[in-house]
Amino acid sequence: MDQSNSAGKIDGQEHWTHKGEVKLFLWEKRARTPRGTVLFVHGSSMGSQPTFDLQVPGRPHSSAMDFFVEHGYDAWCVDMEGYGRSDKKRAINCDIANGTDDLSVASDYIMRARGVKQFLVYGISSGALRAAQFAQRHPERVKRLALDAFVWTGAGSPTLEERRKKLPEFQAKNRRPIDRAFVHSIFNRDHPGCAEEKVIEAFADAILKLDDSVPTGTYIDMCTKLPVVDPGKIPVPTLIMRGQFDGIAGLDDLLEFFKRLPNPDKQFAIMAGISHASFHQINYLTVYHILHSFFTQPEPIYRG
Repeated sequence: MDQSNSAGKIDGQEHWTHKGEVKLFLWEKRARTPRGTVLFVHGSSMGSQPTFDLQVPGRPHSSAMDFFVEHGYDAWCVDMEGYGRSDKKRAINCDIANGTDDLSVASDYIMRARGVKQFLVYGISSGALRAAQFAQRHPERVKRLALDAFVWTGAGSPTLEERRKKLPEFQAKNRRPIDRAFVHSIFNRDHPGCAEEKVIEAFADAILKLDDSVPTGTYIDMCTKLPVVDPGKIPVPTLIMRGQFDGIAGLDDLLEFFKRLPNPDKQFAIMAGISHASFHQINYLTVYHILHSFFTQPEPIYRG
């Protein structure tokens, strides 16, 4: 069904598909004459709509989906199993590989429903790991890949170092509780002041409306299984986006990953004044600009 966002400007349409017996929720916003299709991939601690379609009064283009629709792109996001409006019934911890399975199923659905052949894929944090695995598994479906707040081996990541202290707790259960204080900690752990209080509160409201707990699988993977992606097996044009203050993404770790990407059509962007949740920071329009520029870059004609 069609639903208007809180600003009443751009309608969205909900979709449902299945991964076996698991029901997955997808959210779509459409451009009048689309020049491409963006697939947004959420992270470890919240569903897709709070991350990519957050409406905050007085904050222009607060929704990343609205921004890209206004610039001529169809925009999609999907709640991974265990998050948001997708099924949470299986007794599993919904690890990164399971999320990559969800992306495969979601992209199958979009390709059938809209005739899409390739996607512009953006993933953030563990969503970037899912997106990278998806590009490694289905490079033919990915036109361009953007990895934000990405981590490769985990070297140089103070956030993961702290998270490992709670690893036995995460391994003991399939879900971990979240609350408003936890959402605030996302913005305070690296560099307080990078986001407006009203945005943090709106983000928390949107997250907690859908979830009071989230799966532990991505946290466990990021603490014990890295690397889960091989840069040499990602042949598509790739953008690495790192917030200046991000505690997840070690700079040297990312640079080494970047060096090993085989496609020469690649970029590395440092985002000034950004910590972790880049679309919800004060400098979010810089993030949009970097991502939009990469997605609209002309394909190389001369390749040597």
